[in-house]
Amino acid sequence: MSFASKADRDAVENEMPWAERDVPKTMYEFINSVAKRHGQRPGVSFQITSGPKDNAETLSWQEFRDKSIQAANMFRRLGVGETDVVAYLLPICNEAALVLIGGSISGIANPINPMLEPDQVAAILRETNAKVLVTLRGFPKTDLAQLAADAVAQAPNVETVLEVDLNRYLTPPKSWIVPLVRPKVVATHSANMMDFNAELARQNRVIDFADATEDRVAAYFHTGGTTGMPKVAQHKYSGIVYNGWLGDRMLFNSEDTVICPLPLFHVFACHVILMAMISSGAHVVFPTPQGYRGEGVFDNFWKLIERWNVSFMITVPTAISALMQRPLDADISTLKTAFSGSSPLPVELFKRFEKATGIEIVEGYGLTEVTCLVSCNPDQGLKKVGSVGIPLPHTNVKVLLDMPNGPEECAANEIGEICVESPGVFAGNTYTETEKNKDLYYFDTYLRTGDLGRMDEDGYLWITGRAKDLIIRGGHNIDPAQIEEALAGHEAVGFVGAIGQPDVHAGEIPCAYVELVAGGSVTPEALIAFANERVTERAAQPKYIEILAELPKTAVGKVFKPALRKSAITRVYNAALVEAGLDAHVQKVVEDKQRGLVAQVFGSADNAAITGVLGGFTRPWERSAWIAD
Repeated sequence: MSFASKADRDAVENEMPWAERDVPKTMYEFINSVAKRHGQRPGVSFQITSGPKDNAETLSWQEFRDKSIQAANMFRRLGVGETDVVAYLLPICNEAALVLIGGSISGIANPINPMLEPDQVAAILRETNAKVLVTLRGFPKTDLAQLAADAVAQAPNVETVLEVDLNRYLTPPKSWIVPLVRPKVVATHSANMMDFNAELARQNRVIDFADATEDRVAAYFHTGGTTGMPKVAQHKYSGIVYNGWLGDRMLFNSEDTVICPLPLFHVFACHVILMAMISSGAHVVFPTPQGYRGEGVFDNFWKLIERWNVSFMITVPTAISALMQRPLDADISTLKTAFSGSSPLPVELFKRFEKATGIEIVEGYGLTEVTCLVSCNPDQGLKKVGSVGIPLPHTNVKVLLDMPNGPEECAANEIGEICVESPGVFAGNTYTETEKNKDLYYFDTYLRTGDLGRMDEDGYLWITGRAKDLIIRGGHNIDPAQIEEALAGHEAVGFVGAIGQPDVHAGEIPCAYVELVAGGSVTPEALIAFANERVTERAAQPKYIEILAELPKTAVGKVFKPALRKSAITRVYNAALVEAGLDAHVQKVVEDKQRGLVAQVFGSADNAAITGVLGGFTRPWERSAWIAD
């Protein structure tokens, strides 16, 4: 079904408590249920190249179920029990989806971001004590196989490495060429190497072992790779099924086709989309191993919608921005809705998309720690652009302030910390490391997200900031601490403040402000080079560094980042206005109680022209009264 209002949400929630709902209790029951109801319908499709007529592999739900069971049997034969871990380091492909499902039936599935460095991957493998790793066989234009080999060399707990050869998706002449140019992988580990699909084919299509008898942890998902070891969140069957049920009940039906060019190591693609497909029987299409970043995906995207008769597209603001720079050169009349998450959507980008496509974007909110979904705008009702919508059925959201006598709930439009209680919250055990769960909850069950926000009078949730100061670059979480620690290691640097500066395409990109020690001398260019050598996560490397005589500080001597954010907004917005040749400039940036930081612009340029330049940024602007410069 669709929903149009808070009343529709409430009606679903009031049917019965979540604990009384007749939903599958394990992943085995879950995957069996879709095969029984929709076995002959298309389930999961993947095409390795982006052309609208290129070869694709489609698994019916029966085929997907059978292969998932084969994967589970294979992992169990490799010694994976209910508390053992099957990790995968894979691009988007059908095998990644099969490992997620099969791994969670036999043991605990652990997707890992292929963009991490070998040391970070190894740290995750050790933290989760992974017994099996599924990764790529050497393949042109990717070093993933070598990355996996280097990581396993540092994780002796990995006993078996199963390799997926993407060449099977190619057709001649490309499939003939790959064996000739396949990169050699140097492996120094002692893990047993096996062919994933060859071993899969040997397994039974009926389960060879007894299914789990109760709810349990079925997946580990790590948070964004930042400093050292990312946090590892625990997801139970109940939370995973809940996310699938939400998509089924509130958005999708078996007639829908969903295109999802997002990676299968992230909760958005795995839980919000794949699990919703399993619950509803809808069809999901994954284009290219790199999703949106794949060659030709943006150029061919509208034609792919036409090819697959897509009704829902899954996207993020950076992708929307890129798509708006391409002509709409296909019949997209089947498209009903676009669902966007990961970071705030600029109002002007929303309007541009709606004007170009006739489709409204549904913004939502979720996080790894709650198995994902928290809220979304109604697909059929009022969409408050910039908000993340209405909390979903059986999800309770409180906006709380930490007061001397304990947490207190905020009034409407009052900003506090967003806290979530839902079937997706594993209260008391969110992270694998016990220490990281301390002080993580209010009232024992409400997870503290670290996000700042407000609930308006209509029950819509608004994100206004991040208590943890994370930089969000295209949906990728970056801890500023790693940038600050790297730059602080320079002998000339006294203080550092790293923030996210506005960016039209990525939402934010990392930058840093530096105060030198007395007598210190260094150039911004030299500091960028210094940081890039020490910040191993490429996405976190600062793109701009400015040296100030003195950084703004609080009364206790901490770097005052709001002032730095105001400076960055002013600098970036003014540069964009100058480049556009407009008579306009930012005179100041103010803190608005509801909108956060707002740029006040003065000049003779008209509003439409200014909006054309600044509307692509996430931080809003407004006309300034005359202020003497």
